[in-house]
Amino acid sequence: MGFTLGRHPLALLRDRLALDHLQSAEQLATLRSGQLARACGLVTVRQRPGTANGVLFMTLEDETGQVNVILWPGLLEKFRKEALGAALLAVYGVWQAEGNVRHLIASNLVDRSELLGALPTTSREFC
Repeated sequence: MGFTLGRHPLALLRDRLALDHLQSAEQLATLRSGQLARACGLVTVRQRPGTANGVLFMTLEDETGQVNVILWPGLLEKFRKEALGAALLAVYGVWQAEGNVRHLIASNLVDRSELLGALPTTSREFC
């Protein structure tokens, strides 16, 4: 288990991510349901429950919080390498918010792990 008292790795990358118009978890929380959204974060959790009909649920983490991502089976097939292999993932899609339930419905994934350099990362896999 890794702990740090330093800055979150994405805080160090935020200016670079902003060039690609990638929004922080904090910025996404202000969006209305149905708006197009772009997030980027460290993949901390991947879950593909047997009861979810092939849907992959991911959690991305940045310096401001977490973003829950839903990836439908057809898109998982198209972006399997990125969805299952990226440590740092950019997700493009539609923001859905109903009460305190908020998530990003993915339509495109881009592996941005190269931005991490030699920084070690880990995720918890439940697939």
